[in-house]
Amino acid sequence: MKNNKIVYLAVATALGSLSTTAHSAGFQLAETSATGLGRAFAGEAAMADNASAQFRNPALLSYLADTQVSAGGIYVNPNVDIDGTNTNISNGKKTATSTDDVAHDAVIPNFYFAHQIDDRLTAGLALATNFGMETELGNDFTGTQFGNEAAVTTFEINPNIAWKATEQLRLGAGIRYVLGEGSIGAKSSTDSKLPTSAGALAGSPVPAHSTLKYMEGDDRAWGWQLGAVYDINDMHRVGVNYRSEVNLTLDGHAEGLTYNLAAIQKGQLSGADYLSGNHYSGSMDLTLPATAEFSSLHQLTEQWAVHTSINWTEWSSFDKLEANIPSLSSDPKMVKVENWEDNYRLAIGTTYQWDQKLTLRSGVAYDTSAVSDKNRTLTIPETDRIWLSVGAGYDVTSKLTLDAAFTYVFAKDAPVKEPRDGIESDKSGSAFGGNFEGETTGNVWLVGVQASYRF
Repeated sequence: MKNNKIVYLAVATALGSLSTTAHSAGFQLAETSATGLGRAFAGEAAMADNASAQFRNPALLSYLADTQVSAGGIYVNPNVDIDGTNTNISNGKKTATSTDDVAHDAVIPNFYFAHQIDDRLTAGLALATNFGMETELGNDFTGTQFGNEAAVTTFEINPNIAWKATEQLRLGAGIRYVLGEGSIGAKSSTDSKLPTSAGALAGSPVPAHSTLKYMEGDDRAWGWQLGAVYDINDMHRVGVNYRSEVNLTLDGHAEGLTYNLAAIQKGQLSGADYLSGNHYSGSMDLTLPATAEFSSLHQLTEQWAVHTSINWTEWSSFDKLEANIPSLSSDPKMVKVENWEDNYRLAIGTTYQWDQKLTLRSGVAYDTSAVSDKNRTLTIPETDRIWLSVGAGYDVTSKLTLDAAFTYVFAKDAPVKEPRDGIESDKSGSAFGGNFEGETTGNVWLVGVQASYRF
């Protein structure tokens, strides 16, 4: 695990979108450029503003002349709170509990390069990220027995090439090399005792804030993307892009009470060491889901343009998290059942050319949740979101353009309950702090800046 540890999946997932946070659904990050941010990322698969366009559709490279470089960053400030009641499973006593700002601030950088090889071919390189997140529930919150932190961070090296097949049709393809790392953990939230399932150790004390389970790891994996753009005429264009899923096996270690008890059962650890900080080599599979986007661009007048996007993400591939720890078991151990669903994002934006130097942008988007109310978890309080965006671009010279954008994201208030009904593996956490039922609320604001230079 790298020192600049990034957050991995909220007890299975949580940076970029920071769950109920901004961005796109799940732990997907839409924040690929300040240019796109200003229009709520509407029309991204059909608009070739600068070299950043290749990350959302490699075919757009064929609209860029000569050599271009674009670089910038987006600051994300999520405000996600959880309020509710914890119920002691022994005596039924209810206690109010809450935690604020569970998702961390983040800066999402990017760099893009494009070079026109000839009249037909253009090559490019994107350095950016499409997935990430980080959440952390404080020790004062009596719900950490179901998960107290989760993080996932990815970085993508993405070379692309575009071919101008005809005057109307452009095709593109790219290779994705993804570097990922993450962590996930759960702690007891109150002083408690080992349940009867612990055998001879049943009744042994477990102090509050003891680590129940923790895993961290990293991996490298390959993926790909394909794109196409078709100019219906000089005023109307459509684009489509598909990005493959990427399968990561996060190799690292596990620690905590859950794994110590397994080691004791196998005679690898003394019963007196059930709360020790022993490390067990292991891994966890994580699939970054496939995505697709269909976009359109409509130039209504010389000054006004309207653009739209429909995005799909195959979050149904994120159904569960299992730990593979060979020294403890030949079978994987359940970490968290997720049961996510495919989600959709709808966006519409507009661009207004104020004069030869200044371009104004705005957009609105609706991002559907990747989980139902039944499957929402504390570490990933995922919910529906509405985006409102404004932005501007200014040509400082004929070669240099500066872009800036601001977005406010409204996250829908949503119920959260753990253990979840019908999910047996959730119930193990109840012995170390009780059952939780409450609500998550939140909003996010984002600020992006970008510079693009044409050689």
